[in-house]
Amino acid sequence: MISCDLFRVRYPSSTDEPAVLEHLRACDACLAAVATEDPDALFRAIGGQELLPPGGVDAFVGDVMREVRLRSTENSMERRPASWSRRLAIAATLAIGLIGGAVVYQLERTQAPAPAGITPVAAARPALTTLAAVETYHSETATIIEVPAEGVGDVRVVMVFDETLPVDL
Repeated sequence: MISCDLFRVRYPSSTDEPAVLEHLRACDACLAAVATEDPDALFRAIGGQELLPPGGVDAFVGDVMREVRLRSTENSMERRPASWSRRLAIAATLAIGLIGGAVVYQLERTQAPAPAGITPVAAARPALTTLAAVETYHSETATIIEVPAEGVGDVRVVMVFDETLPVDL
């Protein structure tokens, strides 16, 4: 270990030299004299070479980063209440759904059932063609072919071949 006189000569130029720091840790008079001029000397005197964490610095950094990730995950998983606008939108959606369902249910209940054998107009099947239907046709030059349907009442297929008829009929 160096003397106090040698320490005061060497301290300003070599603050990180191991012999100087060792004397600073051991001598309270030199520590008090240097601390008034350089407050950081007190912290350098504490040392830290023997304060390595178990497993080394890499293991310590890994533990710290794992804790940081854990805390950020905890904060992101924290349940936050819905905002008032979202609550209002949810309530409006539920109200519209309930009212719509009640209206449809009420309309179905108030419609009177049709008597047996009568098909309501709304339930009648629409015509599948846009061409005009020919009820009767009399012509001397036309060829009329009638094909009856099997097993069905009065459904018939009638084909009229006449060169004097318009094309779209």
